[in-house]
Amino acid sequence: MVDTSMSPIFEELDYRPTPIGALSLRRRHDLRLGEDVLEIKLGEAFLMSSRFTASEVALARLGLADVAAQAADVVVGGLGLGYTAAAVLEADRVASLLVVDMLEPVIDWHRDGLLPLGPTLTGDERCRLLLGDFFALAASAEGFDPERPGRRMDAILVDIDHAPDDLLDSGSAGFYTPDGLAAMARHLKPDGVFGLWSNEPPDPAFTARLDSVFSSARAEAVDFDNPYLGGTVTQTVYLARVAG
Repeated sequence: MVDTSMSPIFEELDYRPTPIGALSLRRRHDLRLGEDVLEIKLGEAFLMSSRFTASEVALARLGLADVAAQAADVVVGGLGLGYTAAAVLEADRVASLLVVDMLEPVIDWHRDGLLPLGPTLTGDERCRLLLGDFFALAASAEGFDPERPGRRMDAILVDIDHAPDDLLDSGSAGFYTPDGLAAMARHLKPDGVFGLWSNEPPDPAFTARLDSVFSSARAEAVDFDNPYLGGTVTQTVYLARVAG
């Protein structure tokens, strides 16, 4: 007898054009793993999968672990499926969270409850979802909060590009230069923390670049099992601190 309660094998939940390409949200049932998987794609490139979230969560937890403030103000650049933002909100000492994303459909999916973590984010009064270009805001004098120009933060955590040298769009290239990183660092409070997600293993050259801009910097490897590849995958969370 066929189990009709099983999710459809594949379902496209939404598809929309954006300034940097066609964006789609899809759900597929992985027969081998016996679970539903949510995926966001930009064109043919995978942006995020609910099957692999260890490093997105680690970005939040490692970044906050380095923050000394007991009432921390946090910016997350890149909303995606919401795992980094939700992990930030797990910390009671987070006073406010501003999540910046330039892709309006992603914000809509959370606000409309199409994504499982949407109600968690939109239902927490500490959290605001902001439609905007994170990289342009990082380079600006006003910073990330349109309601409080010049506001400085305790932590800025970023998960947008695949890696510092593997970009979704060429417009972000300047962010990863020493000048771009220094401009972003102006929006951190003394002892503030910058965290960056990368899909690649630690890159000593980029860690050294961070160290040239910040008072300290390091790379934390995040390992997890990938059943599709049959082995362990290593991604990275870079962490840097401004002087106190």
